[in-house]
Amino acid sequence: MADTRWLDEGEQRTWRTFLAAVHLLEGSLDRQLRRDSGLPHAYYQALAMLSEAPEGALTMTELARLLRSSPSRLSHAAARLEEDGLIHRFKRLGDRRTTIAELTPRGLKVLREAAPGHVHEVRRVLFDSLTREQVDQLREISEVMLGELDPEGREPRCPRSGGAGGRD
Repeated sequence: MADTRWLDEGEQRTWRTFLAAVHLLEGSLDRQLRRDSGLPHAYYQALAMLSEAPEGALTMTELARLLRSSPSRLSHAAARLEEDGLIHRFKRLGDRRTTIAELTPRGLKVLREAAPGHVHEVRRVLFDSLTREQVDQLREISEVMLGELDPEGREPRCPRSGGAGGRD
């Protein structure tokens, strides 16, 4: 432990402030979506990823990767989304091992109805309090962190353009 580079007071304050902000941000987005559309943030994100996929469909494996979710956790969420008629799951023709999740017309409608309130909340809790320069700095900092955390670029990055209505 003699070689440990401990955080100085400023770094410790930055680290704890960052953690608190991320935690509160996620909670705020989840509360808004549940209140206004009955969807947890995780379900909204699943619908958004499907809306941005070609033909509104992805393998469950790819959807889990995009959501940074475990397959079992996604399977539970997908079961609920399917129960509610928001997605449809089926096996790929000729491949009984691969399950496809497809956004239904009802799922797209729910997503499109939820998106304006979600975007308003993202703006309210993040972007409206920052200057354009700070937004650019936040993106640059996040990109540096992603480069360090995922140097091979295996994790999905933010798509350049949105899909059928699930854009944040």
